[in-house]
Amino acid sequence: MSFINKHNVYFIGIGGIGMSALARYFVAKGCRVAGYDKTRTEITSGLEGLGINIHFDDNIALVDPLFLEVQNTLVVYTPAIPKTHNELQFFIANGFEIKKRSEVLGLITQETFCLAVAGTHGKTTTTSILGHLLNACDVKVTAFLGGISENYNSNLILNGTEVTVVEADEFDRSFLTLSPNYACITSMDADHLDIYGDASELQKSFQDFTKKIKPNGKLFVRNGLPIEGITYGIEDDSDYSVQNIKIDNGSYVFDVKTPTTLLKDFKFDLPGRHNLSNALIALAMTVEYGIPKPQLAKALASYKGVKRRFTYQIKSDNLVFIDDYAHHPEEIKAVHQAVREMYPHKKVLAVFQPHLFSRTQDFANEFARSLEQFDEVILLDIYPAREVPIEGVTSQWLLEKINNKSKKLVLKSELIEHIKASTASVVLTIGAGDIGAEVKPIKEALSIAS
Repeated sequence: MSFINKHNVYFIGIGGIGMSALARYFVAKGCRVAGYDKTRTEITSGLEGLGINIHFDDNIALVDPLFLEVQNTLVVYTPAIPKTHNELQFFIANGFEIKKRSEVLGLITQETFCLAVAGTHGKTTTTSILGHLLNACDVKVTAFLGGISENYNSNLILNGTEVTVVEADEFDRSFLTLSPNYACITSMDADHLDIYGDASELQKSFQDFTKKIKPNGKLFVRNGLPIEGITYGIEDDSDYSVQNIKIDNGSYVFDVKTPTTLLKDFKFDLPGRHNLSNALIALAMTVEYGIPKPQLAKALASYKGVKRRFTYQIKSDNLVFIDDYAHHPEEIKAVHQAVREMYPHKKVLAVFQPHLFSRTQDFANEFARSLEQFDEVILLDIYPAREVPIEGVTSQWLLEKINNKSKKLVLKSELIEHIKASTASVVLTIGAGDIGAEVKPIKEALSIAS
């Protein structure tokens, strides 16, 4: 690795979920780490707890002078940072070694046996299941996660360097910096059209990703996708298939058909067929890696999930409150399927914060169809993230497309009162923006009310 002798690593956008996992990794490797982020969050507070110096103003004067030594400092940035960022411009102008997050991940994984999870949905859950299975089965694994694992309360599993597990992110074509031994593709639904322009370009990038797999490597593909590989699916004729599904006290119990045998009696606690599919591909990759079934079954049964992925905040006989990161119509459909399967006779309120003006514009009709399946819908204003507003693209515009008599657009400041006024016994908060910051106050208000 070209940066192996760098003592200092400086992160621009250190609070991002992928960036913070890398920051934790370099701290564990004994490097000095510091960084900038726009907003103070739980993630940045956690990093500060590790001794990482973080500031929140784009001002090179706030950077520790140790990190201004060109020969000793690697600068890592995320594509979400604008090119006009003052600190980034300073480091470029002064000849620092600068790499995107994905490039650093590619270099770290180069000398290991790498398992990469690609797809427009399911990456984080699948990666965390895969990392947990390997770790629980005593494999020397480092797993970089795109969410906070409930098992480890971290987005980094660090238990050795023989094997690495990573998310292969299609945003900005980042996954083309990886060269995995095993890779899977969970889905290829149109997304990030602000980057790709159209769905065909997105699909082409996935084809390009498959060419990055090392010689004698293996590609796993969800059955039905237009790419050849080892297939997996639910109750179908795939190479790896979930069979004999039962629900026992809120958990899935099932068998796995492999190309050579039937592995019986797995237990998995996460609701939803999409999560069952995620568990299956993680199992398939670990079976191919050589982990025996008894170890895998025990490890899977102990998997607890990822924060903000169908995370129960309240689970009582009278009230259920679930928070989920879903921000694409297909993900919202998956959440709806899971809720209806677990709570078939209960009234469900969905609170959704659209993420990105471009995504809302590109999939407005699909968002409307996925949201109107719920009994009640509350919309928040669009979370812009890295974007500027697009004229005419608003939550009110989206609301008008939703065919549901019980729908409304509310301000965040009024959200809790509207939720408390609902008669729904299942409440969902959905979205990838700052709606996550509302979860704790909602939970507290509903706990008092109930």
